[in-house]
Order: sequence, then structure tokens, then C-alpha cells
Amino acid sequence: MSNNKILVIDDERAIRNTLKEILEFENYSVTLAEDGKQGLMLAQDQVFDLIFSDIKMPEMDGIELLTALREAEVDCPIVMISGHGNIETAVEAIRNGAFDFIVKPIDLNRLLITTKNALERKSLVQEAKVLKKKVVGKYKMVGTSASIEHVRELIEKVAPTDAKVLITGANGTGKEVVAHLIHAQSNRSSQPIVEVNCAAIPTELIESELFGHVKGSFTGAIKDKAGKFEQANGGTLFLDEIGDMSLSAQSKVLRALQDNEITRVGGDKAIKVNVRILAATNKNLKEEIEKGNFREDLYHRLSVIPIHVPSLDERKEDIPALVAHFTDLICSEQGIPQKTFTDDAIKALQQRSWTGNIRELRNVVERLIILSGATITAAEVEKFA
Repeated sequence: MSNNKILVIDDERAIRNTLKEILEFENYSVTLAEDGKQGLMLAQDQVFDLIFSDIKMPEMDGIELLTALREAEVDCPIVMISGHGNIETAVEAIRNGAFDFIVKPIDLNRLLITTKNALERKSLVQEAKVLKKKVVGKYKMVGTSASIEHVRELIEKVAPTDAKVLITGANGTGKEVVAHLIHAQSNRSSQPIVEVNCAAIPTELIESELFGHVKGSFTGAIKDKAGKFEQANGGTLFLDEIGDMSLSAQSKVLRALQDNEITRVGGDKAIKVNVRILAATNKNLKEEIEKGNFREDLYHRLSVIPIHVPSLDERKEDIPALVAHFTDLICSEQGIPQKTFTDDAIKALQQRSWTGNIRELRNVVERLIILSGATITAAEVEKFA
């Protein structure tokens, strides 16, 4: 049995009843309205998955209804029903947001195919919204402390430029979030942001990962492969944990930044690339330079704009907002009824030392949500955190 609810709006009883009979035979739930005003009231009072509306109706015609539905933020596909004399009007309706139109006399196959396509489109749009919410939630900077507001201001200023940015801070502070926010607010936001965790790639593979390789250049290179620089062409390349990159790879990255071109491992052809570089590290690169572990010339290339992300212990006043954000996100992701933290529970969290920073706080909030009741108290913080 389908759970899809369909509203049919038409001033001709025969058309209404015919559509109802056909759609209910296909196991859809159908509600009827005899004119535009009644249809608008029903659409505002109930949630429908699809609306069919005649164009030519007294008092409020289909085009006026379409405008009113959009102004009322009714969020479902709307299919217009048109007579032969108003097909141009139906086409105009599609330009104004209608999903499709069907012509009288109504063809059964056309009706069912349009219904199926409209409902599939609605399902895809809903999935995209859920996915977008997760992505936005993942890369959201939460808090109003002076230190985090300073980071926000720097992001807003640097994002529209192509300046290279070096993001520093301890593990778990949100350096990845800063990189994604810069990309999202940049002129390259429609192009990809490609991430490379330099600490997670073995030294002998980092050059192939960054610059690609040609077939036969080393054991296992069974075909040509584009590297991260090429994949990010036109967009942003985020080099995370760049302090762990080998000196050999550092040298090639420097050359790529100077010349705006790369050469694949084992190849001799120069490939032009247009990428914006964002880099991040939890190390003190000036100390690494003194130890001989990091190239000073590369450091100066990367740190045109330095952004330091404060530790959570430096911004404990943001913990209430962070807890509320993570609670909403985790409950939504896991399908758990919304939970709340008491004021004492929040104070208990603020009194702790957060060596793992934001990442550690999120893990603790998730643990408390799973193991505690609807209201999370200071006692449960002491027990489970």
C-alpha cells in the first residue's frame, strides 16, 4: 500500500472522480477539491506528496493557485491539467515552478508515468535536503566567543580571494571545518574541494597520490592515474597535516605552487593546474623548520594568511551552544527522540579539560545521548563522560 497522498483540484466533477478512481486503483491516497480556493486551504492544512490542478477554474485559476501555493511554501510537485486551448499557459506554469502538465482528455499511461516521475523527484529532493543538512551540520562553526568570532572574520575576508591559507591548531579543534567554510564561501565553491591527509599516506606513495602516475612507473601502477592536484583543478586542494609530509614531496609541492603545473610520477609531460591551496597542521612549523623537517620556503608560500583555531579549553563559553548543536545533529542522525541537558550537566562539561577538543566533546555528547534518559544530568555526565 502506497503512503503517497495526492490532492486533485478540478472544477469538473467527472475529471475529479476519474482521477480519483485511477489513482486509488494504483494504491495512492487521494483527496479532492472542487476549486482553487478549496485546494489551497487543503494544501495548507495537510501535507501532500503531489498536487494535480486544472488550469481553467472559476474565481482562482490554476496559475493563480500555483503562485499562492509557492507563496505558502507548499513543498511538493504540482502538475497542471490543461485543455488543448491553454497549453501555452501550461508551459508558462512550468517556467513558474510546476513540475509538468498533462492534456485533456487525460491519457492513462501519461497520467501514471507523470505521477511516478513527480513522486520520485520529490523523494530525491527530500534525500538531497537531508544530505545537505548533514553536510552543513558537519561543516558548521558553532559558538560566539571572541576567539571563534575572530576566526569567522578571517574566513569571511580571505574566502573570496585565492590567497593560500595555513590553518593551525591542536587535533580536534576544527581545522577541517575552517577549510570547508573557506571553500564554501569562495568563488570556487561550485568546483570540488579535494582533501589529502598527508599523515595517513605512506611516504613512498604521497607523490603518486598528489601528482598522479603513469602506467608502469612503479610496481602496481597498472594504468595512468590522475593525482589530487588534477582532481582539484579549478577548485580547492586541502593538504591536511602538512607537517607530516616528506621533504621530497614538499619540494615537488613547492615547485607546483611556483609553476602552477605538475608532472605525474614516471612521466615527463607538464600538466597545468589551477588550484587554491589550503593547508593545516597541528605542529609548530617554525620549530619543524629549525629541526630540518620542513622547508622554510614552502612555509612562506603556504602561510600567506595564517588562521589559528583555538582549543576548546580556550573557548569554554561556547560549550552550551556546541552541546545543543551536537544533540540536535546526533538525535536526528540516529533517529533518537530529542534530548536535553540540564544546566548542571552543562556546567559539569565546562569544568572538564578537553584535550581532544571539539571532537572529544562530540563523542562525549553522543555517548551521553545513547546511555542517558530524556534529560541528561550532571550525575550522568560524571558517570558516562
